[in-house]
Amino acid sequence: MAQLFADSPLGRHSEYIDTYTPALLHPIARSLARESLGLSAALPFKGVDVWTAFELSWLDQHGRPQVMMAECQVPCDTPNLIESKSFKLYLNSFANSTFVDADAVRQLLVQDLSAAAGGPVAVELWSLDEALLTLPMSSGGLCVDQLPATLSQYQHDPSLLRCNDGPLQDTTLCSHLLRSRCPVTQQPDWATVQVHYRGAPIDPTSFLAYVVSFRNHIGFHEQVIEQMFLDIQQQCRPQSLSVYGRFTRRGGLDINPFRSSEAHPAPRFRVVRQ
Repeated sequence: MAQLFADSPLGRHSEYIDTYTPALLHPIARSLARESLGLSAALPFKGVDVWTAFELSWLDQHGRPQVMMAECQVPCDTPNLIESKSFKLYLNSFANSTFVDADAVRQLLVQDLSAAAGGPVAVELWSLDEALLTLPMSSGGLCVDQLPATLSQYQHDPSLLRCNDGPLQDTTLCSHLLRSRCPVTQQPDWATVQVHYRGAPIDPTSFLAYVVSFRNHIGFHEQVIEQMFLDIQQQCRPQSLSVYGRFTRRGGLDINPFRSSEAHPAPRFRVVRQ
């Protein structure tokens, strides 16, 4: 897998460039990961990858550094995802460049990220005070992490999921125990996962065991959440399903893939590790 991304900056020494350089962005075809999931162009889900950038700064026309946060929403049906280290390097390239105002920066982000993703990317910029109001700290739902269980499967195993008898439920399960590994660097990625569904009751203990089974699984953030969506659809047959992964940040960026059977916007919240 690592050889597929030999021309990517991920896992390699990179020169620090601190003047605006959009060429630093490195797109990766989503099809590379989706082939292993058996996905074709007709996707069984909708959704976005929600990137939160915590390290965005530039100079105003008086030379004063400006600091803001950015939320970038990349639709999951764009042909490319954006490699995370290249995204970090690109954002750092704004640091010693001068811009008229925040909207000029936002327009460049929209232009450059949309070109890299191959489709329209939405961008919002927030001051730090605005971010406190915009991103409440919550996850919601039944957290399964402390349920009594003996766990021993640390390789992805969808057969662990099971449903209980009973009336249809409209409910949310969550876990802070999701861990997977980067296909290129082999480093661990950590996340909170939130699953909202309507259908036969998913056994919470089986969901806990299933989440833990990703502990040594190799996959990009986006691929892991798409795998979870497909597994739950296949094993539990819900009438509706949304899967949201809130991953901890690397290099001032977090990636939060949201996949849903319905055309819902991604919930807007953060968790304590973010």
